[in-house]
Amino acid sequence: MKWIDKIPLTVLAVLALILGLAPFMPQPHLWEKLIMLAGGTLSRPIDIFDLFLHGTPVLLFAIRLYREVFRTK
Repeated sequence: MKWIDKIPLTVLAVLALILGLAPFMPQPHLWEKLIMLAGGTLSRPIDIFDLFLHGTPVLLFAIRLYREVFRTK
């Protein structure tokens, strides 16, 4: 997991905001796909890819932020 520490936090934050919230109207894809996942309707390959595409930067940002806050020196 050392590779994730090399990515600047600001870059991950910008990517997480842009891809996590895109498209901005009427509803962000990530939110829509999470609702589909919770409802059990996330079955089409394009929807699964969308969840992966829009969720990965958010997940990487959360991991990087967690590692930054709880880093042992």
